[in-house]
Amino acid sequence: MDDRKIGGVCAGLGKFFDIDPTAIRVGFAVLTVFTLFTGIIIYLVMWMIIPSETFSDFRK
Repeated sequence: MDDRKIGGVCAGLGKFFDIDPTAIRVGFAVLTVFTLFTGIIIYLVMWMIIPSETFSDFRK
């Protein structure tokens, strides 16, 4: 996945839902600002529970 920035969460969600990862990143930024940084916690939790692309390739 070449669109990966920090944890690859937005790029992975963008690939899964066929949406531009930049739109998801903007959504996370808006969520973070308007919910008193709850977006950061959600991002970190998703980073921990969403398997990486290399791990999912390994399981095949």
